[in-house]
Amino acid sequence: MALSRKRVLLTGISGSIGTHTMIHIFHNTDWDIVGIMTGKHKGLLERVTEMLREHPDYWSRLTLITHDLTTPFTKNVKKRIGKIDYIINMASLSDVEDSIQNPVPFVQNNVSLTLNVLEFARQCKPKVFLQISTDEVYGPSGIDQRHEEWSAILPSNPYAASKACQEAIAISYWRSYGVPLIITNTMNNFGEFQQSSKYPVIIQRAVQNGDALTIHGSEDEKDIGTRYYIHSRNHADALLFLIKKGVPYQHQPNTVDRPERYNIAGDKQVSNLDLAKIIAKLMGKPLQYYMIQDVHTTRPGHDRHYGLDGTKLKKLGWKSPLSFEKSLENTIAWQQEHPSWIDS
Repeated sequence: MALSRKRVLLTGISGSIGTHTMIHIFHNTDWDIVGIMTGKHKGLLERVTEMLREHPDYWSRLTLITHDLTTPFTKNVKKRIGKIDYIINMASLSDVEDSIQNPVPFVQNNVSLTLNVLEFARQCKPKVFLQISTDEVYGPSGIDQRHEEWSAILPSNPYAASKACQEAIAISYWRSYGVPLIITNTMNNFGEFQQSSKYPVIIQRAVQNGDALTIHGSEDEKDIGTRYYIHSRNHADALLFLIKKGVPYQHQPNTVDRPERYNIAGDKQVSNLDLAKIIAKLMGKPLQYYMIQDVHTTRPGHDRHYGLDGTKLKKLGWKSPLSFEKSLENTIAWQQEHPSWIDS
């Protein structure tokens, strides 16, 4: 291994976003990756192996370690990880419905794992620590509203609250210990290998099986939920862009300052109904659906609209490599060819 080669610690590598981040780094750098797998929630080794099937040469640049991130890193794990230049802390329980049904273990998991990864960062002193967060920490937006960085934190459900906790802990390590922090907030990701409980896959499965899809809202377009969807490879491209831009801003003692924070936003606002119609059209099948207006009775903590303002990152020079339309077309085509990945 060349001494100059950079090494990335990627937590959550076997999640759907993690695997796309892994392959994007391999495609666009000569870096090595150390991936932490917990074996919990939706992380699947099969995602990693399938993603690398067409690139077997990448295996020599990958070290996979199974470790429960809710427990401190052992000496053996630290030794296996070795020297690290960059940390991307992506691991989290992310199922909103699960957080609503089981809030205590859900929040405890996400807080504990962040503390342990930050403790490791305090010791290994990476050049960049990327804390991956969500638009949901800001709570709902109006249909025409986009939250800017450092908008008020007003989470609506335990998942969003746990991500806000992760951010707060990371900021404290930035101020207290000099961890070189960048916080990113992203919108709803989609892509190949996505877990079956996520909305784009739910749509595809319903259309494939001829089932009626549940959509929250009414026939009034303004009453239907909207999101700014982004493909996970576009998300990964933004993360790599931020890592390469240089050493993050460091806290200056005796000042009121903030770490770097960037919204990674999708290019296009899409209603839940329009997304379902687009996917059905791409599949060449009819869409059957019915509306549920009393959303909060069936799903407390549900936010109708989310929106992020991605101007700051775009002004820095980043733009999505692939459009929403083309990304979705590619994803649906791939999942039609691999139907086992959309099964419940």
